[in-house]
Amino acid sequence: MQRRPWDCPRQKHKAGNGGLSKDKQANTARSTLDASLPALSLSALGVVFGDIGTSPLYTLKTVFALTGEKPDPIITLGVLSLVIWTLILITTVKYVSFAMRVDNDGEGGILALMALLGVKREHRPIVVAVGLFGAALIYGDGAITPAISVLSALEGLNIATPAIQSYVLPAAVTILIALFALQPQGTARIGRTFGPFMALWFLTLAVLGIRGILQHPSVLVAINPSYALRYLFSGHVGSFLVLGGVFLCVTGAEALYADMGHFGARPIRLAWYALVFPSLVLNYAGQAALVLEGAPTTDNIFYRLCPSLLLMPLIALATIATIIASQSIITGAFSMTRQAIQLGWLPPMWITQTSAEGYGQIYVGVVNWLLMIATVGLAIGFRKSDNLAAAYGIAVSATMLMTSALLFLAMRDIWRWSVLASAAVAGGFLTVDASFFIANLTKIAEGGYVPLVLAACVYFIMVVWHTGSAAVAERLQEAVVPIGEFMQKIKEAHIPRVPGTAVFLTRTRRDVPPVMVWHLKHNRALHQNLFVLTVNTQSVPRIKEDERLTFDEIAPNFWRASARYGFMQRPNIPALLKNAHMRGCNIALNDITYYVGHETVIPRRDRKGLPRWLETLFAFMQRNSSHLTDYFRLPSDAVVEIGRQIAI
Repeated sequence: MQRRPWDCPRQKHKAGNGGLSKDKQANTARSTLDASLPALSLSALGVVFGDIGTSPLYTLKTVFALTGEKPDPIITLGVLSLVIWTLILITTVKYVSFAMRVDNDGEGGILALMALLGVKREHRPIVVAVGLFGAALIYGDGAITPAISVLSALEGLNIATPAIQSYVLPAAVTILIALFALQPQGTARIGRTFGPFMALWFLTLAVLGIRGILQHPSVLVAINPSYALRYLFSGHVGSFLVLGGVFLCVTGAEALYADMGHFGARPIRLAWYALVFPSLVLNYAGQAALVLEGAPTTDNIFYRLCPSLLLMPLIALATIATIIASQSIITGAFSMTRQAIQLGWLPPMWITQTSAEGYGQIYVGVVNWLLMIATVGLAIGFRKSDNLAAAYGIAVSATMLMTSALLFLAMRDIWRWSVLASAAVAGGFLTVDASFFIANLTKIAEGGYVPLVLAACVYFIMVVWHTGSAAVAERLQEAVVPIGEFMQKIKEAHIPRVPGTAVFLTRTRRDVPPVMVWHLKHNRALHQNLFVLTVNTQSVPRIKEDERLTFDEIAPNFWRASARYGFMQRPNIPALLKNAHMRGCNIALNDITYYVGHETVIPRRDRKGLPRWLETLFAFMQRNSSHLTDYFRLPSDAVVEIGRQIAI
């Protein structure tokens, strides 16, 4: 990259590394990572694996209900084999082995993947549509996960003390409301205990599973995939529809990829292979062994693995585990919302940083309360985890299907695989995902429409906001004034120049922005130093500090600047100006006034603008979005908002 005249030359420092060679530095960094690897893996247990880790509470119970007949050994072993190989093919092979190798500067998830592929090909609307709808579906998952998880945990009380069955739903609703009500406090303190609790939970799953297997050891033959294939292709339509229930065992697999940026790929892989995967397989096998022994499948099979004396402590532990799983999906929804805002697909919202320890510790009030309303409504409306299971799988299976489609493009564009190799691998993933998605489509009438409706609403909001924002930016670009013409008018009109620095934030990328023109029109004066700044969010998670700011002095004491941030970074304009001052921009840091345009959107009269309904919705969202002052961390007592009307 060509160095600009105002860029500071890079200095070579020996004191920082004690004279170590590059190889020794790399070995030191590697040993530090290795030393922290177990600790990171333990932390990942509480954030990444909560959803998939609580799936044994309801998966086999739901699957056996879908078989429509009393499970015999062929059905039981076939179902268990399907569950085991679903965990292997989707979670282990697709996500752990393949998807986690495609990262956007360390970040994972469908939005990060969409942004990465968008960088590779600028004009790819299908990629954007697939990525956005996949992200929107995760909000549907976020509403259902807390409801089904907490309900399924508390339903163990029906076995322990059937007399209190009527209190299960009120207790679940109370826990859910309390969970969302505590979100503004942040999860930094609670998060430290998540990992150890989930480690205890997975060890409990393994011990209970071994206890069940010892009662019928032959259940382990289900590791042979022939049992799954034999049952799946037995000729019964019901054997294929059972996939809709089997899919519940991997509903948290997308989190492995989405949360990769928090911990890195290695800690997640270690936790999966060393503890999570073996514990899940053992527990599912233990439950299937009880069914082979003749245990009823009408109630919760999971709790029948536990001795009666330890049932209440297990219910308490399961409830804590489901709360942790719910917390993880809520935090994920907050993080995804911030990514969508910074990529320009959602309106600015008030985001609170609840902890200085981690960038991911945030709170988004609007998302929190809307999720709470949806979650509590689902719990009350469906009443039982069995009923909610019908609505659960379709959102996640659709997201996974879209991720597989994007992985095919990643294999071609990023890994440079041949079409044949990419089609073979991604085609296998698509076939498996499509099978689960089609099986889940039969649940639409039973509640599967709920996450689809929620996703459609979120996707609609994203498209409206992005379209309206693009129209506003286009109109503003039309209103810029050439710099030469502007400076000539200032000179001819003898406009007074007052001491200090005026910083104008604008979306325009050239010449004099409308916000400065309107300021001059109404105030008839300009500051001595003028600094016009455009902030751009790139389709990468982070931009290095030395590559963030570029500026040029386009007239005496008049600078035009552009700042680039990643979608995982929050702009800090005062800090940016200090950096510009250090690099030779002669602005008065102790006397700065920030000018921000506040647009009021109105319809165009020439009928060439956006449809009236779209303009009305965008204007409503813009009026209710948070101000740029908060987003850019501007000092509120130094900000002047200039109102203007924009016809789109």
